[in-house]
Amino acid sequence: MNLIYNSELYSVVEFGADAGLETMRFGGYEILDKPGKREIFIAGPMAESFRQHVRELIVGEPSVEEIDEFLDSYGPMMAQSVVLH
Repeated sequence: MNLIYNSELYSVVEFGADAGLETMRFGGYEILDKPGKREIFIAGPMAESFRQHVRELIVGEPSVEEIDEFLDSYGPMMAQSVVLH
């Protein structure tokens, strides 16, 4: 587990690949929407697609606002409420 992005609005944690689990073959990512108090975990082909989009995004040396805007595109899929224990 590795925190790869953290802003006032979003955090992204990367989980390493696991060849023993098909859904984790490409690793996974947890995207946390802080103001909305919701999250999504993506794995499998969706994680690979996310990784590729991030690679394309960082080539242009984006601002924090541009990265947050990219992460906001995952908002409609975030249905899991964040619960602190």
